[in-house]
Amino acid sequence: MTTYKGKFDTDFAHNKQVLNEIAVVRSKGLKNEIAGYISSYLRRELEEQEEKESVAAQNESVDETEEIEEQILN
Repeated sequence: MTTYKGKFDTDFAHNKQVLNEIAVVRSKGLKNEIAGYISSYLRRELEEQEEKESVAAQNESVDETEEIEEQILN
């Protein structure tokens, strides 16, 4: 999947079309299962990335608050 990762996204229908272009999957059910897995995998990856960014932003705000408290105390 890493070779074609840029072609896939979180949209199931789009992923089915991409699968038709890059692979021969004769079973409709299997194609749907693969496209669904790719969609959910990329959705999870996106959510984890957003969560990391959120945590990083919170840590930055805590660091700024601590710096301000230190300046006030000194």
